[in-house]
Amino acid sequence: MSQNTPITLATWRTASVIATAFRTVPDFIPTARIAAAPAPSDLPEGPTADFAAFDVALAPDRHFDLPALLAATATDAFLVLQHGRIVHETYGNGLDAGTPHILMSMSKAVTGLVASLLAEAGTLDLEAPVSTLVPGIAETSWRGATLCHLLDMRAGAALDAATLAAYAAATGWEALPAGAPPADLARFFAGMAPAPGTHGGVFKYDSANTDLLGLALERATGKSYAELVSEHLWQPMGAVHDAFITVDGRGAARCSGGVCAIARDVARLGQLVLDGGRRGPRQVVPARVIDDLWTGGDAGAWRTGQFGASFGAMGLGTTRYRNGWYIVDGPPRLLFAMGIHGQNLFVVPDHGLVIVKLSSLVTPIDPPAITLAHRAVTEVARLLSP
Repeated sequence: MSQNTPITLATWRTASVIATAFRTVPDFIPTARIAAAPAPSDLPEGPTADFAAFDVALAPDRHFDLPALLAATATDAFLVLQHGRIVHETYGNGLDAGTPHILMSMSKAVTGLVASLLAEAGTLDLEAPVSTLVPGIAETSWRGATLCHLLDMRAGAALDAATLAAYAAATGWEALPAGAPPADLARFFAGMAPAPGTHGGVFKYDSANTDLLGLALERATGKSYAELVSEHLWQPMGAVHDAFITVDGRGAARCSGGVCAIARDVARLGQLVLDGGRRGPRQVVPARVIDDLWTGGDAGAWRTGQFGASFGAMGLGTTRYRNGWYIVDGPPRLLFAMGIHGQNLFVVPDHGLVIVKLSSLVTPIDPPAITLAHRAVTEVARLLSP
C-alpha cells in the first residue's frame, strides 16, 4: 500500500500501515480530547542506563540484546524511569516523544483509576448493579452485574460470535457493510438478546464490560469520559500533552481501548501509581485506591479463569486482576497494564522502575512477544538493581 493511500477502518491494523495508524488514530476514527495539565509535572532525565549487558533468551539458541528485542517486537516507544527520572528513551517506526500512540486495552487501567476516584468521592457505588445507571441492559445477560464485576472482569455476560461482531461494529473501530445502519455502544447494549449470566465467578475477559462501565460513568456524572479523565487524572497528574479517546457515532467513549497518549504521559501515570497516588505534595489518587490495586483481586478467580494457564506458562507466578490492572506477586513484584498489538505499562516498585513499551505488532495477541516483554522487564530490573 502506498504511503499516500488513506488509512481506513478496513486497513488500519494491516501490516503495511499499522505503525502509522497507531500514531494517527484521530485521522480515521472520531476522537474526543483529554486536556493536558496547565502546569505539567517535571519528568527529569537521570544518568543514562547501561544496557550493554542486556540479554534475554526466548529459547536456548535465541538470545536478544535490547535493540534486537525492540525490533523483534515492533516497538514504537521504550521508556524507562527509575526513581522518577528518564534513564532510557527509544522511539521507532515513525513515532516520537510528542506524538500520541493508541494504548488499546491499557485504557482499561485508566478507566479503573477514574472509576475508583469517583467511588472514593462518593459519586459512584461500585457494588451497585450497572442497570441502575444503564437501565437498558436490565434484561440482558448483564442483569445483576455490579460495576465491580465489570472492573474485575467477573461478569458472566454471554456474547456469541454474532453478538461480538455487533459489538465490534458499535465501537466505531470496524468498517460497516455498505448500507448498514449506524451503530453505537448504547444501542448495542440495549439491543442484546436476553441470556442468562452468572456474575462474580472466574475471570472472563470481555472488553464490552469496560465500555458498558464507561456508559455508567458518564451517566453517573453527567460528564463525558474525556472530561472525567482530564479532570480527575490527566490534569492532576501533570500530563504534558493532550490525550485522545476514540468515540462511537453518538460520542460515547471506547474506554476499553481507545485512549491515545504520548509515552511520557503514560510514564507519568505509572510514576503516579508507583508513588502511591501522589504527585509531589498532592494526593491525586487516594492511597487506599493504589493499595487496593496491589492487594485486591481474586487469585482463585484468575487461576481458574481465561488467562490463568497461559500466564502460568510464562512463569509469571501468582497473578490477579483488579480494576483493569494485572498484579504479579513476583519476583519481581509487578503491577502492569496491557493491550493488544504489544502495549505495556509496567510498575516495578522494588526497583523504583516504570517501563513503557508501545508497539505496532500485526498479530493482536502474540505470545512470544508478550513473553519477551516480560523478560525484558526482569532483565531491566536486574541491570538497574538498587
